[in-house]
Amino acid sequence: MVRTKKGRAVSGWLVIDKPAGITSTAVVNKMKWAFQAQKAGHAGTLDPAATGVLAVALGEATKTVPYIVDALKCYRFMVRLGAATTTDDAEGEVIAASDLRPTDAAIAVAISAFQGEIMQVPPQFSAVKSNGKRAYDLAREGKTMELAARPLWVKSLRVLGRMDADHVELEMVCGKGGYVRSIARDLGQALGCLGHVSWLRREWSGPFNASQGVSFERIDCLARTDEIDALLLPLEFALVDLPEVFATAEGAARLKNGNPGKVSGLNVGPCDQVWASYQGRAVAVGIYKSGELHPIRVFN
Repeated sequence: MVRTKKGRAVSGWLVIDKPAGITSTAVVNKMKWAFQAQKAGHAGTLDPAATGVLAVALGEATKTVPYIVDALKCYRFMVRLGAATTTDDAEGEVIAASDLRPTDAAIAVAISAFQGEIMQVPPQFSAVKSNGKRAYDLAREGKTMELAARPLWVKSLRVLGRMDADHVELEMVCGKGGYVRSIARDLGQALGCLGHVSWLRREWSGPFNASQGVSFERIDCLARTDEIDALLLPLEFALVDLPEVFATAEGAARLKNGNPGKVSGLNVGPCDQVWASYQGRAVAVGIYKSGELHPIRVFN
């Protein structure tokens, strides 16, 4: 007896405007249920307390997740000065406090050290693993883990405003693997006043913007109906940072079988990673060599 996959073979990207109070995994599970999809995943975790852009991939779009994970992302957040917490955000318990409040000029000087290629230690409450255990599991047991610093590319970090002495609103554009909570914690330490994130919102992630975000209310309204597919963006959205080449009919057939296929394109160099389309749809991502695409990922 042949088993069939449960769910529909639906593919595309969905930009969710994630509300606070739900995990990224729970969002993905809800979208998989609402679309009755066979496969689902997301491109970059948001903390439960965070809001904003959570890009969810369905079906064949899950193969393009790495291209969004590696893309730049923009975060807007508020740093509460004067207190450190166990989680480096407002969800945790205050473990230290300070009456010192830096001037605007001091903050402007301090944030310059958090731009470019920096080294960042993840929060104790994070999904980082060490010896097979998650940091947050140990943190919940009252234990701390020695977490190694890791590189992070911060394209920009700027002050958006300061509503009072205790709060400063910032915007950061960074590469993958960044922890905004660590930025708030380390900035507070650098200023000598301590600090943590009081709220956080992701404004955009690669090509996906908050203006495209779909609310949970909209999903609930259209869940498991024919109309819900209209919310999806094509999987090709995730490939905008790669050059596009065009497959011949024979080349597209070969690519779909995992073999090198003939393609053509402008301004493409040897060994460039590109994506190939045929009749307006993505066929494969691969390496361009002498008029052929050598596929890495193939789309059905």
